[in-house]
Amino acid sequence: MSFRQFTTRDGSVWIPKYLTAISEELCIGCGRCFKVCTQGVMKLMGLTEDGEHVDPLEDEDEEFERKIMILGNAGACIGCGSCLAVCGSKAQTHEPIPA
Repeated sequence: MSFRQFTTRDGSVWIPKYLTAISEELCIGCGRCFKVCTQGVMKLMGLTEDGEHVDPLEDEDEEFERKIMILGNAGACIGCGSCLAVCGSKAQTHEPIPA
């Protein structure tokens, strides 16, 4: 299978790998990926005891067990890999797009 590929400024082949999923089980909600993403792909959410997502900024009274990252705008991902490089819990899945 071939993947959509591009070239870097020096002409080297580059195949971007886009963020396609974040594991709720593995994510520790540290926010490092959020901080390095220049495209606004992820969103920090609260995870309730029932497994529901709540926005900690909008639902200040809502209780949650812990914070996690979710894909807020997956289509904005440019496949740079910055978030993958800083994810210590290996909670992210990145995949190239088939050509």
